[in-house]
Amino acid sequence: MDGANLFQLGIGLETGAHEEDSCVRMQDTTISRDLFDEDRDDHFIRRDGRVFAGTHLIIEVVNGTGLDDEARIQQAFRDCVDECGATLLHIHTHKFSPQGVSGVAVLAESHISVHTWPEIGYGAFDVFMCGDAQPWRAVGVLKAAFATDDVRVNELLRGDGLVNGAEAA
Repeated sequence: MDGANLFQLGIGLETGAHEEDSCVRMQDTTISRDLFDEDRDDHFIRRDGRVFAGTHLIIEVVNGTGLDDEARIQQAFRDCVDECGATLLHIHTHKFSPQGVSGVAVLAESHISVHTWPEIGYGAFDVFMCGDAQPWRAVGVLKAAFATDDVRVNELLRGDGLVNGAEAA
């Protein structure tokens, strides 16, 4: 079989998405219990009887300074990763003209992303982390990095409700 056929079959790809080792039936959202076994290294979070994929913080930096500085944003990403106990894989940012920066830090635990409007002192950050990472620690880092006390946060528990705590036990 040549390489093109291997690619079409999804074999040998570098993504790690070669095959599923659990049963997932999308039509009735039944998920195999073994996927949520405590011993499985899946990085799902098990807290207070809930099982979810990760904590996704929607963070709005208001009246911030330095939101047009690409290097400052990259350093804020690195500082968030360190403070939250995450694993940085890659950072990519883009500086717009006349102003604004968009970027993403790809993490083993998921990602941090940003889009900024420096002309009004606004930065829209997403901090999504699974496993043992502590995404709420990013809030203080972003306050300090952009010299503001006005940081607004909404939390989403991604994948919450797919299974209940009893099924995951």
